[in-house]
Amino acid sequence: MRNKTDGIERYSRQIRFAPIGISGQQRLGEASILVVGSGALGASLSQHMVRAGVGNIRLVDRDYVELSNLHRQTLFDEEDARSALPKSVAAVSKLRRMNGAVRMEALVADVNKRNVEALLMGVDLVLDGTDNTETRLLLSDACFTHGIPLIYGGVAGSGGMSAMFVPGDNCCLRCLLGEREPTEDQEAAPTCETLGVISPAVELVAALQAAEALKWLTGNRNALRRTWLTADVWEFSLKEWTLPPGRESCPFCGWSEMEDTTVVDRFDAQNGNLRLQAGLVPDYAPPSSEEGYPVVLCGRDTVQVTLNQAFALPEWKARLEACGCEITANNGYLLRASTPEGERIIVFQDGRALIQGAGEMDRAVEVCRLYLNDHERSHPIAPKTGF
Repeated sequence: MRNKTDGIERYSRQIRFAPIGISGQQRLGEASILVVGSGALGASLSQHMVRAGVGNIRLVDRDYVELSNLHRQTLFDEEDARSALPKSVAAVSKLRRMNGAVRMEALVADVNKRNVEALLMGVDLVLDGTDNTETRLLLSDACFTHGIPLIYGGVAGSGGMSAMFVPGDNCCLRCLLGEREPTEDQEAAPTCETLGVISPAVELVAALQAAEALKWLTGNRNALRRTWLTADVWEFSLKEWTLPPGRESCPFCGWSEMEDTTVVDRFDAQNGNLRLQAGLVPDYAPPSSEEGYPVVLCGRDTVQVTLNQAFALPEWKARLEACGCEITANNGYLLRASTPEGERIIVFQDGRALIQGAGEMDRAVEVCRLYLNDHERSHPIAPKTGF
């Protein structure tokens, strides 16, 4: 807490909650966390953490605000969408008005193998606000490597799930999901694209994640849930399964050799232990082994392409205008343009492009070649990963 008197007044009701108290509040003020994703879950999680008084918060997101986000991504408004602000930037702008004592950092970036360890540097806890399996597995691997807890959350339709993965206490996410070839059930895993999503489901899962975060950061380790919990707000159901411990053969959580049935055909509450089919996890898809592939973003006709060259935004603007494109947003973080054929191109400073309205991944890559001079692509096109 920056100012002791102001802090006690601001957090007085939270301090009166016996498991937190003044010592727990001081712990929160000294804590540092990483929130990965500033969309639906990430926006809600960030609000909980900022209002609770977590001292240092790093937000990272690779996307920008659109009108279709506003029904469930509670930090953003119509002006953010009109300006096409990056989500992490728009989020921090709003969050600073809620609690100016919290130190916040907004990063506009794609989380990948090259930057994940730098993103984890100095944090006590990672909150998952993403919506794709590949990033979650990457976070799980890195968190278990460095002994940092990860609180997972996923939402689709009217339901979602949450679990806290603690190195040395339970298994890692990779051991639950496995890395097999996709089955028909896995290909049909629920996503926001297939089921849509409603905001109460988002808020419920974010609340479950935030509660575990408060327990961990205030030192209430005995109160941790230690289960994989699923919930549906439409039909109202709650189910829990105990997370298994790590085993020896896993390089991340120490799993021992396990039978092929450990990742099985259904949720099975027998003996209170979790047996998980990856196809039931929102946005599940087996991860690709290489980076640099074009990726289809979940729930939108959008493909992310990592460009072979990165230029300053004014140069991208000149290139696009020379090709007959209309610039519709230029905010210093990204450039958005419409092509003569009707696609939208969003170019970020870090050398990524989002292609919207192309219909097919092949066409999205072709748009990059035509309008961004993105030639000599060395990687083949990867299958959809569900972000």
